[in-house]
Amino acid sequence: MERTLGSSPLAEFKELVDGYAPVEINGHLHVMHPATRRWNLAEKIRSTSEAWSQVEWDEDEFEGDPRESLGVFELRFGDADGLIHIASTNRGETIFYAPKGGQGAGTLFVENGEGEFFEYSMGFVEWLWRWLIGEEATGPGGAAYYPGPMALRDLPMTPEERPEVRYGPSRDVWRRRGQDLSVPGRKVLPRNGVWDVAEMVDVMNEAFGPAE
Repeated sequence: MERTLGSSPLAEFKELVDGYAPVEINGHLHVMHPATRRWNLAEKIRSTSEAWSQVEWDEDEFEGDPRESLGVFELRFGDADGLIHIASTNRGETIFYAPKGGQGAGTLFVENGEGEFFEYSMGFVEWLWRWLIGEEATGPGGAAYYPGPMALRDLPMTPEERPEVRYGPSRDVWRRRGQDLSVPGRKVLPRNGVWDVAEMVDVMNEAFGPAE
């Protein structure tokens, strides 16, 4: 798992996974964990990679074609030279991490469920923050903002389990924490141009209890 995802750009993602996954965020976004029997991230990466590897790509570029950004002729899945599944929604959207995208800095691609890819040149924390506040973070028309507090639901470990939904801060809190640079005594998103996972984890810990 570590070898597949690499290090620095996804360190923030791994911290959220270790603390809260497998989890459903706001009724749509599913983030899995590599060490659980159900909702296993490593298995999801394998199955997603196998499915996408069966697709025959035209030589002509398509909407958001990742090949141009990655500088490759053949689009690969599941390894550091291509796209790696890291999250998905129950609306059919898939979030991929491209370790060699963004000129080697790492970037995200979102497939909107209709075969169109959209590149987001940012880390997972910034992408999640933008998704939480209702920006179109999964392509045009893909906003998923609803009034009310942020909601987490642990994904069930057995077919019989029915985990309760836990409610945290309003999504407007995420908006204010990201834009109000005058909040005293707080790290801010972004802070000196860096999207800090510690700030997001702090807010989630306040709302849902510290990650175990």
